[in-house]
Amino acid sequence: MTALKRLFGEGFRVFFLAAGLFAVLAMAVWQLYLTIQALGGMMELPTAAPPQLWHAHEMIFGYASAALGGFLLTAVPNWTGAKSAPHRFIAVVAGLWLAGRVAVLASGSLPPVLVAVADLAFVPVLAAKLLAQLLKRPKPQQLIILAILTVYWIANLLVHLEWMGLTSDTVWSGLRGGLLTLAAMIMVLGGRVTPGFTRNAMVQSGREDRLPWNPMPLAGFSIAAAISLPLGYLLGLPASLLGLLALVAGAAGLVRVVLWRGLWTRDKPILWSLHLSYAINAAGLVALGLANLGQGSEIAALHLLGIGGVGGMTLAVMSRASLGHTGRALVAPGPVALAYALVPLAALARFAGSALPWLYTPAILAAGALWLLAFLLYVIALWQVFWGPRQPRKPAGRPPA
Repeated sequence: MTALKRLFGEGFRVFFLAAGLFAVLAMAVWQLYLTIQALGGMMELPTAAPPQLWHAHEMIFGYASAALGGFLLTAVPNWTGAKSAPHRFIAVVAGLWLAGRVAVLASGSLPPVLVAVADLAFVPVLAAKLLAQLLKRPKPQQLIILAILTVYWIANLLVHLEWMGLTSDTVWSGLRGGLLTLAAMIMVLGGRVTPGFTRNAMVQSGREDRLPWNPMPLAGFSIAAAISLPLGYLLGLPASLLGLLALVAGAAGLVRVVLWRGLWTRDKPILWSLHLSYAINAAGLVALGLANLGQGSEIAALHLLGIGGVGGMTLAVMSRASLGHTGRALVAPGPVALAYALVPLAALARFAGSALPWLYTPAILAAGALWLLAFLLYVIALWQVFWGPRQPRKPAGRPPA
């Protein structure tokens, strides 16, 4: 099998590589723009939208959609026993994702309708394949993922409707809704894999006396509040109600993660990265709730969610799944373990930049540099994993669920 055919043979390979490369390239463009601006210069991007909107959109609907696509194309067949997507389908949807990125970047010279069609095509095609696989063994807790994916697509649609001149004041609600849909997905999927993987590791090590505790009523409570939050933003609910929903979702998430025995994972980066990013995601929801109630910066909270929650969790899951599904030991390589630590630092730096105006410019430049270094390490360390053959399964290794 050629390396190129192998790349498109499994969903995680091409999409996790694409996510890593895009995380580097898109952030490098944004970092260059901010640096030139800080030096008093001007840099024009070929986008129709202002650079800050391009940056926000592409992190939420570009980088994150690649990470989601790779995870779901890999995980759903495992959950249901359905046949994995063929390499031709994976190549087509990867092409759709790439077309969306190119169209949004070049939107300044393209008709807005064409940009919207190119960018909005990926998720429905992906969702149709996932639905066919999920119907092989339908379960409500798995079908809910498609509902969240639908809300994610609607949020992106609202952005494009304003860019096409068909609505007003829907770009920011769409961006917030998209980011909070990703936060909700972390509450659902992160709330499943984090205690599950920790439990597996504890059992394998013979430590079965105090396994992670994941009470379903608490899980349901946190997930319901988290899913309601992006819907509330898209529907334009009052800030006080949005703040309450965010506080409930975040506080419940923090209680959950405390019960998952995270301290036991302190010498296992491939596990503590899941715990830490889930906790930051929950803390970001709490910060957002407080901001909606007039306490703190909303932009700071949103970046805590986007960088530390979404960025941290996707990095942790992508690296783990790539190692596990290629037969490698579930031990993070040194550069990847360092990347796990750099992303939370980037989140803290960006949070400080918004919370402390006098620190704004150096903080956001530091955050961008830390993000760039983290994803460069990820891409370089796992390059051969994405392109290379599957290794014989090691007895102690288990692929992600």
